Amino acid sequence: MSGLTEEPLAHVTRDRRVHLLYDHLTEVGRLAALFAAREDMRLFCELAGRWHDLGKLRRIFQRFIRKENGFEFHLEVEGCSSERDHSTAGALWALRMDPRLWPVAMAIVGHHGGLRNAEDFSDRVERKEKQKLLDEALSAGVFEDLRELPPSLDLGVAEKLSLHRREFWIRMLFSALCDADFLDTELFFNIARAADRRTRVNLEQLSAALRVFLDSKQRGAPDTEVNRVRREVLSAVLAAAPGSPGVFSLTVPTGGGKTLTSMAFGLEHALARGLRRVIVAIPYTSIIEQSAAVYRQAFGESGSAVIEHHSSVDPEKETALNRVASENWDAPVIVTTTVQLLESLFACRTSTCRKLHNIAGSVIVLDEAQTLPPALLTTILDGLRTLVEDYGCSVVICTATQPALGQRDGFPEGFPSIRELVPTELCAFERLRRVRVRWPKSRKPMPYEELADEVARERDVLAVVHSRDDARKLCALVDARVGRGTTLHLSALMCPEHRSRILAEIQARKRRGESVRLVATQLVEAGVDVDFAVVYRSMAGLDSLAQAGGRCNREGLLEGLGELRVYEAPTPPPRGVPQMALSVTRTLLAQDPALDLSPDNFRRFFERLYANASRDGKGIQDLRAALRFKEVAKKFQLVEDEWSAPVVVPYEGCEPLLEELRRLGPTRERLRALQRFTVTVPRKLRDAWVAREMALLAADTVVYLRPECGSAYDKTYGLVPAQVGIDDPTLLIRG
Repeated sequence: MSGLTEEPLAHVTRDRRVHLLYDHLTEVGRLAALFAAREDMRLFCELAGRWHDLGKLRRIFQRFIRKENGFEFHLEVEGCSSERDHSTAGALWALRMDPRLWPVAMAIVGHHGGLRNAEDFSDRVERKEKQKLLDEALSAGVFEDLRELPPSLDLGVAEKLSLHRREFWIRMLFSALCDADFLDTELFFNIARAADRRTRVNLEQLSAALRVFLDSKQRGAPDTEVNRVRREVLSAVLAAAPGSPGVFSLTVPTGGGKTLTSMAFGLEHALARGLRRVIVAIPYTSIIEQSAAVYRQAFGESGSAVIEHHSSVDPEKETALNRVASENWDAPVIVTTTVQLLESLFACRTSTCRKLHNIAGSVIVLDEAQTLPPALLTTILDGLRTLVEDYGCSVVICTATQPALGQRDGFPEGFPSIRELVPTELCAFERLRRVRVRWPKSRKPMPYEELADEVARERDVLAVVHSRDDARKLCALVDARVGRGTTLHLSALMCPEHRSRILAEIQARKRRGESVRLVATQLVEAGVDVDFAVVYRSMAGLDSLAQAGGRCNREGLLEGLGELRVYEAPTPPPRGVPQMALSVTRTLLAQDPALDLSPDNFRRFFERLYANASRDGKGIQDLRAALRFKEVAKKFQLVEDEWSAPVVVPYEGCEPLLEELRRLGPTRERLRALQRFTVTVPRKLRDAWVAREMALLAADTVVYLRPECGSAYDKTYGLVPAQVGIDDPTLLIRG
């Protein structure tokens, strides 16, 4: 319909095409009900959708919308004027219809600005000036069919739930409303964009493509013990796939094929149990693209169905266009970060929460699950347990170093039951033992000069250090001994594109039979596909040592065992959990000088680590019970946002992408392409660069170092902050 009418409007485009308010309310109600994650939530979702924009009935808003049109206009922001407030009226209407509809009212109030703390919500709906907003809307007349409550509505549903389950129920209701509102608004403003969201591939097609790929891969593989174990693990895991939903563990030695095996289980389990999608959560962005590429190769022509979601956009600078470009995870396969997944469970912002209802009914694969932070474990496990018990999910805890997350492990907040997918009689760890551990002879630190001498004597060697600064120092020392520019380096001061090229160079040198010496931070330990005869690792937690060992003789091609040589570093690991984990390892080693990397020892390690750590150190569970959504979101951070911020670095290939962003604005595709050229730095450091105009903003969201600062990015070491006039050692602490 085009041209203005006297009927109430929801949206108007700049070319004067109109979206009738009644049509918007009824369609958002229909979609929200469709998105309801539980049957007892469906009618609440429908009401939230049908009432969410009742404030737009106000005559003053209708006058505004006819003057100031376009997508931006209809959005509310924090502290907006009462004239633009169009959410409070719907919330008040819900409460007037029945006070027990307060969860609907909370969702409506937050559908632009985010979920509020319970006391902030109460303050808003009780203020006299806000009460007037409903009266003004009612004076225009509420659509008759929006005045009725469904006769089958059970108004007491939320009150029957325990406090934490109630909080999660409200989150799911809020998610359904937000996504429905986004999608109907997007369909009006951008039909082409809405069409792009349609997924043309289903789980059956993906599963069939993966089976063909795995069959071909197995037929072409040499008959080694490693490949025999991989085949047997896959067969056992697929045999377990039809089992009832719940919590599973997939404990496979490094190199045992868990990337494709976990996906095969996820697809087959989803098909057998009627689940909707497979979500793979990986702790580090450095290996997400690697895993996503493996899946796309395995799925062949169906690989376009894999959604890869990890963002380096500053959340504090998010714009309306970015919000539309963000994913709602309505796809059969999602590959994302552990941060994206878990923080979505406890977020408050609309753009982050809108995907939550699509997590329901999913198979969730937690890759490298040993990296979950102990201080947040109680909340994480409560959220995952709720997804399993209330929202039809299955969770697969996938790692070579299985953490002790079950109640039988002495963890009362853990999962009541965890089913291991790999039978013990398969003896996978014993058969895939490819590494011997050489422990340090004393606690005396090994100087980097001495370590560099040892590394230089090896032809095929990886040395893993605690920090970025350590990596640069050791790399330079080894280089001085073997020839400048021949030692390779990996750290998070290098952008993903740079790191990918280094990994490709490693493979190229190995194919040519050349020596390869790599110095890296711990980012190399989780899922990075490299294989060395000898690995040096600074003394650390047993899980970290095992992950480093997984880069040693990975394919079992050596005649004997590879060697993991643990050394005492001259610098300590980062404070907090890494230092605590180191202490636990030393305790275990003192009790057993022949300590090995077996599942039983990992269990002992994690039991002690979790016993020593505060598992709800931030008091998040109490905040959840009190419905303090904003405080929960602020405290539940796997990576402290206050510390970090992304910056695009002047690495070869980024400038054309920046120019396109400046000219055409942000889309998911452009932002994702630029992620290949970002480095995470301390926020205060990036802000200092911006203040000195050494860094600039592109499209209000992306901070990039000016091309003139090219010397700040070294072809070997990545970002060198001292080269742009600021030498902040805190930059060099993390991996």
